[in-house]
Amino acid sequence: MSREVESEISGSVWSIDVTPGARVEAGDVLVVVESMKMEIPVEAPAAGRVAEIRVEQGQSIEEGDVLVVLD
Repeated sequence: MSREVESEISGSVWSIDVTPGARVEAGDVLVVVESMKMEIPVEAPAAGRVAEIRVEQGQSIEEGDVLVVLD
């Protein structure tokens, strides 16, 4: 079952810390979002495998945008 990891804030993608196919544990940082000069890590909600990355570094994002899909 796939799980979409969404952004909780608007901002821009500062860094992408995983690659497709990577195994992650709950709490691992997937993406770092920059908003209002603050860097906010987006963590994996559960263990799984990175199935898809739907953003690129520097991309502007909105609250609720899907950043990563985990299997």
